[in-house]
Amino acid sequence: MQYKSDVEAVDALVEKYKILKNEVAKVIVGQDEIVKKLILCIFSKGHCLLIGVPGLAKTLMINTLAKALGLSYSRIQFTPDLMPSDIIGTEILDETRKFRFIKGPVFANIILADEINRTPPKTQSALLEAMQEKAVTAAGTTYKLEEPFFVLATQNPIEQEGTYPLPEAQLDRFMFNVWLDYPSIQEEINIVKSTTSGQENGVNVVLSKEEILAYQQVLNRIPVTDNVLQYAVNLATKTRPNTTKAHPFANDFLSWGAGPRASQYLIIGAKAHAAINGKYSPDIEDVQAVAVSVLRHRIVRNYKAEAEGMDAEKIVSEFLK
Repeated sequence: MQYKSDVEAVDALVEKYKILKNEVAKVIVGQDEIVKKLILCIFSKGHCLLIGVPGLAKTLMINTLAKALGLSYSRIQFTPDLMPSDIIGTEILDETRKFRFIKGPVFANIILADEINRTPPKTQSALLEAMQEKAVTAAGTTYKLEEPFFVLATQNPIEQEGTYPLPEAQLDRFMFNVWLDYPSIQEEINIVKSTTSGQENGVNVVLSKEEILAYQQVLNRIPVTDNVLQYAVNLATKTRPNTTKAHPFANDFLSWGAGPRASQYLIIGAKAHAAINGKYSPDIEDVQAVAVSVLRHRIVRNYKAEAEGMDAEKIVSEFLK
């Protein structure tokens, strides 16, 4: 796949994105914004943390997306007894009395880490290492993971007994934190109609691995003006309480703010958002479009915020004003 210029590549990406969205919509009713955020993450080489109650088609959504992208897919159900070797793989003694490495489910392009907060930190960190390094180490040997590599981790916000919430340093590995809400009445009617009719909608492959990797490189090369860079960095620094640039809301409601990785993801996300909308360089509106998803899990609220019902989204919205 050769394009004469990055402008031509962005134009092609816009068309591919539209087709991809339509393919996913054959199976997933509504949730357009969530699907859009997942696609932005994949093109940005990021990972996504999806939070929503059971039954909102999180597994189906990521499975459908994997089919439309022509990528291999693994689902890992996180449980309290899951071990790191259950994720990355293990060495076995084969019939020739030699040790042989059997690859675990992490060796796929798209990983669904279902209910990641149900497993102890040791097992969580095995996956998070793979996310960061794009490689795993077993018995002293490092195995590279095939790219593109994308992790969608889900958390159930209801049952907190027997869970191990992800520490802030591990949450920071995720590019986006997306909250999945209930569908509208009409969307739910359409869901029930399509899932109880016995008809199955096939999903066509829209992109190849090579195309995805090529588009990821194109996004890296998209230029960003100084004022947009300045805006993204200023937005991240506003979240840091008791610093010279801190926003009054940060001083009042936060005990900790977003680190430099937030600034990086604001720009990467803005580039991807601009590209799928046919723009050849992001502007401030593109940064704002991804700001809540990038910053929501990177700010730590204090007791005052919790007492006054100030959730992370409200606080970030205040920073954007």
